[in-house]
Amino acid sequence: MSYQVLARKWRPRNFDEMVGQDHVRRALVNALDNDRLHHAFLFTGTRGVGKTTIARILAKSLNCEQGVSSKPCGVCSACREIDEGRFVDLIEVDAASRTKVEDTRDLLENVQYAPTRGRYKVYLIDEVHMLSTHSFNALLKTLEEPPPHVKFLLATTDPQKLPVTILSRCLQFNLKRVPVDLISKQLEYILVQEGIEGEPGARLALARAADGSLRDALSLLDQAIAYGGGVLRETEVRAMLGTIEQTHIVALLDALAGHDAPALLQRIQLLAEHSPDFAGVLADLLSHLHRIALAQIAPEAIDDSLGDRASLLRLAQTLSPEDVQLFYQIGLLGRRDLSLAPDARNGFEMALLRMLTFRPRSAAEPLSVSSATASHASRLTPHLPPLTSPADPAATLKAAPATTTPHPSPLTPHLSAPPSAREPVSDDWDKVLSALNLTGMLKQLAVNCALIGRTGDTLSLLLDSSQANLRTARLEERLQQALQTYYQTPVKLVLTVGEPGGSTPAQARAREQNERQQAAAQVIQSDANVQALIETFNARIHPDSIQPLD
Repeated sequence: MSYQVLARKWRPRNFDEMVGQDHVRRALVNALDNDRLHHAFLFTGTRGVGKTTIARILAKSLNCEQGVSSKPCGVCSACREIDEGRFVDLIEVDAASRTKVEDTRDLLENVQYAPTRGRYKVYLIDEVHMLSTHSFNALLKTLEEPPPHVKFLLATTDPQKLPVTILSRCLQFNLKRVPVDLISKQLEYILVQEGIEGEPGARLALARAADGSLRDALSLLDQAIAYGGGVLRETEVRAMLGTIEQTHIVALLDALAGHDAPALLQRIQLLAEHSPDFAGVLADLLSHLHRIALAQIAPEAIDDSLGDRASLLRLAQTLSPEDVQLFYQIGLLGRRDLSLAPDARNGFEMALLRMLTFRPRSAAEPLSVSSATASHASRLTPHLPPLTSPADPAATLKAAPATTTPHPSPLTPHLSAPPSAREPVSDDWDKVLSALNLTGMLKQLAVNCALIGRTGDTLSLLLDSSQANLRTARLEERLQQALQTYYQTPVKLVLTVGEPGGSTPAQARAREQNERQQAAAQVIQSDANVQALIETFNARIHPDSIQPLD
């Protein structure tokens, strides 16, 4: 017996075997069981989601010799002949090859005759949107008032091309893309039944490559089994699909988070050795950035269906929300312009370098460059004048040479100068923050805290309750490490949430801004020229347009 491909061998024979599409299955099962059957059904959806399969199961349910029900027996002659595609009263038509109005008229000439063997004569018209305008017009009257022994089952991937007159005469069911996890589970079940060894990562790669189409997933599974010699392994499946492991994407994001240009270029070089589709790599990077943004807003919304939840949550704490949004926008533009680049790798590389270049950073945060580039930059930079006052700690901080700044780390904030060059340690929280020179989410956490006190190696902070969402274990650990670097001694950080009573740096800054805004508004309102404009032209002042000068 010749080999039967998996997509045909494992095609569902009844509603219970269907994967997904519960909203369609439930409606059809209730209609069959309660004998509330419409004369025309329209199934829409992308390729491989089950349109024709549902239509055949429905035809089987209508013509089963055991009676009309949602559970056809599958063993009677009518059920077996429908499964084998040779039931005389199931007329399957490929509209893509029969678009002429003469074909439609020939088809409808036999509608009036009773079925030969079955209970109903079922017309299954696939890709119905390919019919011509005249064919639709010929079909209209029959589709609206067919004989009681006729059912029309229409399937299409493009319902927008169907005339409204056709849509109004059908019950329309929109089939959804099958989720990745359901496809993966179905592939696992089929592999077990076929007695084939398969790795979870390989199944997941096939499920993602199928893009919501279970039929495509089974076709890819057939190809992967042949490629692997009867065994399904993740490395072989990814080689067959031309995709890369997700660890490469995570490594790229780690390099972006650490602002490490050499590591980023090295990772791109490793990717290029596998000859990947750089457009696909950029799409995977955008998908990861999207999930990282979700993890920052609602961590509970991130599932582990792709096995990357832990790395996403880690990156969500390492990257600031502003960086994630900026990287995503640059990636979108880079993907759009990738076809215009002289080389796909060059376009991909430039997109990632733009993410590094345009990422906001503090003045004290250096780029991670090679020593040769740093030496060249130092020769081009004019020498700074000597400090005006050695006793001025602020000047000492600002004048610290860039060469003494340690290499940035994603875990440790940057200090503007080594301990020997900065002012003595202080317990004034504002002075501590200015010396720490924090950025991103870590800075937001710190400026919304008030210093309660420092006893020995214990430092107590009170976080404003309105900003309690900033408190995470990761950020607390990073803040403690920064304080240990500042005090040059082990520090135990005790962070509580409460009402600091306006004593946090953020609240002080907000009060100062509000006072400056009120003062600016008072100056504008009391200005003689402004008063003259109001009196002469009945002008009005828009308070939102007033901005204090820096």
